Amino acid sequence: MSSSPALDDDLRAHLIAQPEIILNDQDIMNALVTAHERQMGTNIVDLRGAAMDRLSNRLDKLEDTHRSVVAAAYENVSGVALIHRAVLRMLDPTDFAAFMKDLDGEVTETLKIDCIRLVLETEQDTKEASLDRLGSVISTLPAGFIDEYLGQAAGPDRRTVFLRQMHEKDPDIYGDCGFWIRSEACIVLDLGEGRLPGMLVLGAEDLSQFRPGQGTDLLEFFGGVFERVMRRWLS
Repeated sequence: MSSSPALDDDLRAHLIAQPEIILNDQDIMNALVTAHERQMGTNIVDLRGAAMDRLSNRLDKLEDTHRSVVAAAYENVSGVALIHRAVLRMLDPTDFAAFMKDLDGEVTETLKIDCIRLVLETEQDTKEASLDRLGSVISTLPAGFIDEYLGQAAGPDRRTVFLRQMHEKDPDIYGDCGFWIRSEACIVLDLGEGRLPGMLVLGAEDLSQFRPGQGTDLLEFFGGVFERVMRRWLS
């Protein structure tokens, strides 16, 4: 006489009629395999059980990979939408002052960052009075500042986008409000033949928003559009 508890007749009939209920439930299948291994004892090598364990581990890894791929794809699509909206906003202003105001306002909000700063290199010793009226979004700094700030030498192979987390902020770029910036994206700008380079700086309070290893394609596109718009204003 068996000491195992009897299975309810209705439940047994239901499982026989629909066995996929058990097959599709990973927890039940794991419990059945474990019970089977206990019944066989420790002196028998169960190759089928080992194979099922490996398959189960592979399935878990595939599910994790699938979730990561879906999350990355969603993040990429969201990023593309943000960049497109910001680019369209940059094309709206009809004068440079409005362009700078939007850059420090709606473009910053659209990109979901905390500040934007535009650095222009100059060989003049004094800042033009007209630039003071544009607010803190724009800074004019000596020639060579950008390469020194980014720690790179000028040349055809230099990078155009730098992502990094920050501890010390440069007051020449951020002014008095840079104390809460924790990460930044720096985009080097080619402002046209005969002009010194510029740099667009996107600052974020979130330490993880910009960090080395992230993709830069969207930021390169955004920088390409921005420098073309700037060339129009500078001409």
